Amino acid sequence: MHRRDVLLRLLAVTPALAPLSSGCRSVQFARIMSPGEEGMMGSHQAGQETFRPLVEESVAKLLGRHAAASIATPADAAGDATPLPAPIRRICFVAVENKSAEEIGDFKERIYEIIDRRILDSKVFEPVNRRYVDAGLRDSRLRPDQLLVPDSMRAFAAMMESQGQPIDYLLYATLTSGTTRENRDYQRDYLLTLELIDVRTGQYDKQSAEISKGYHHSRLARWRAAAKAAVE
Repeated sequence: MHRRDVLLRLLAVTPALAPLSSGCRSVQFARIMSPGEEGMMGSHQAGQETFRPLVEESVAKLLGRHAAASIATPADAAGDATPLPAPIRRICFVAVENKSAEEIGDFKERIYEIIDRRILDSKVFEPVNRRYVDAGLRDSRLRPDQLLVPDSMRAFAAMMESQGQPIDYLLYATLTSGTTRENRDYQRDYLLTLELIDVRTGQYDKQSAEISKGYHHSRLARWRAAAKAAVE
């Protein structure tokens, strides 16, 4: 058989195989999730199902503690004091620090926005706009961790006040993790800590929330984990 005949036969067969080869190609698609639809769970990294409960619990603990504070006015004619809500205090949310074992990517910004919105909704605290905070750090040439030095803290607070953005507290959010391994399977415990620091006294309040997530590699382990969760 001549080489030309072989090439002609190959060219004749190739178009017929093209649909089969294209059918094996992977295709990715997306869709809009319906309201209330259960979100995806990260298989190898923490995702929304991990971070959202951590944020909600830690913020609720911290703000709930301060929401109970109140002040009393001088006694009226009947000798009774009238309790009033505590004055709004301004929080400078400085940073979300990731000290966990994995990269959290765009969830770092997500965590910041959720906490900032919860502060705004609390009616107990008022967050300083992030653009002012970033500009203040840039102009003062200070890193977020340097604000914990008393002199730097006072200098930063004074500069923010001179810009019309007085602050009462600094707020730091820190994510840490601990990992327990069993062969190829492992459990990761995530801890989100919120630290609220009074810029005038240096006193601080700290609240945390913790959640654990198991990562199972074998099919049998995944089946056992699912069966256990269904029973519980």
